[in-house]
Amino acid sequence: MRNIYICFPEGKHKVLTMSFDDGRVEDRQLVDMFNRYGIRGTFHVNSGIAAETRVPVSEYRELYRGHEVSCHTCTHPTIARCPMEQVVEQILEDRRSLEAAVGYPVRGLSYPNGSFSDEIVKTLPALGIRYSRTVEETGAFAMPEDFLRWKATCHYNHNLLELGKEFVSLHKTQYLYMMYVWGHSYEFNIYGNWDVMEEFCRNCGGRDDIWYATNIEIVDYMEAAGRLQFGAAGNMVYNPSAASVWIEVNGEKKEIQGGTLLEF
Repeated sequence: MRNIYICFPEGKHKVLTMSFDDGRVEDRQLVDMFNRYGIRGTFHVNSGIAAETRVPVSEYRELYRGHEVSCHTCTHPTIARCPMEQVVEQILEDRRSLEAAVGYPVRGLSYPNGSFSDEIVKTLPALGIRYSRTVEETGAFAMPEDFLRWKATCHYNHNLLELGKEFVSLHKTQYLYMMYVWGHSYEFNIYGNWDVMEEFCRNCGGRDDIWYATNIEIVDYMEAAGRLQFGAAGNMVYNPSAASVWIEVNGEKKEIQGGTLLEF
């Protein structure tokens, strides 16, 4: 009997993703840092807030190119206290404005002020939202059980370098590992610790065994992996999705291209 494992793209077993909120002007420096080290992530922004401290909506397409722009509601209310009519309007209007700015469907969210409820979570799929990040942290590297209640590994100011070193050292390929870091770019100026993120990026960027992904790319890939159709004898698999999915069969990495049947 074969051992068959789902892998990340190119047969990798570790993924690193970043998640920063509010679209503050400090994002410019942070994006530049990520780009220099090949690290990618998601920026959750409020399209309805215009201020000198915020990146203007007109800049989103170019600044965040290669990363993901995601919802954070239009005006950042504490949505668990709001009527559902307002919650729906806040999210849909944010999506419309962001999509007009960046030119692709915006399908992610981070809860403003970490605020959400069961009713809000149940409503998100009908609003076109595929995932949403909380402000809770796990301090670990497991894949999330619920993408609509997505918990990060850590805030960047909570043991980032130590957790990064642990993540880099993980080597057991029978597991899928994810490191998810969140925060606000303006906090680097408040705490005077841009150097911490620089060291993290230097240590964790550019590694052959890590997939560097945005939040939505992880969601899309895992959904595609979940649609794989395996033969009962464990000797074939059909991929009904358009995108490739990677598996490992008895230690050998295999790519199943979209719309193809692979026998092994």
